[in-house]
Amino acid sequence: MSPRRFSWLESLKLSLIPPLASIWIRLTRATMRIRRENFGPLNALSRSGKPCILAFWHGRMFLMPYSYMGTRVTILVSEHRDGEYISRTMARFGFTTARGSSTRSGAIGLREILRALKRGDDAAFTPDGPRGPRETVQPGVIAAARLSGAAIVPVTFACSKKNF
Repeated sequence: MSPRRFSWLESLKLSLIPPLASIWIRLTRATMRIRRENFGPLNALSRSGKPCILAFWHGRMFLMPYSYMGTRVTILVSEHRDGEYISRTMARFGFTTARGSSTRSGAIGLREILRALKRGDDAAFTPDGPRGPRETVQPGVIAAARLSGAAIVPVTFACSKKNF
């Protein structure tokens, strides 16, 4: 979020929601059995030492902290207020964020992602963004791949109810 002062209520929410969100994500993960599939291409990229761009739909980001198996990733996150919550929550998982979106400060966010890729970090995008259209790729992820030479790797997760 751009440097600005927060009201006392916004500051309170920003200090409470990210820790609670990270606990909620961790508790949800603790109740699941995960099966990873088709990690061959991602593992091959990782072994080659080449950074990649992970792309996942906006509606699938809740458990994404557990889909990343690497050591360093920079996530493109919106500069909107919701993005501030996401950024602070992801910091609790050890991830860094670049701020920008297709509607606000996109070029700044793209430059940060390109710098991260250049230093060897992987990058992560929600190519459809919060405003959509849903599950339609916007040009930012493609521009990052074209400018950096990094491969785009689609990532997702699915879950189903466990019958006891």
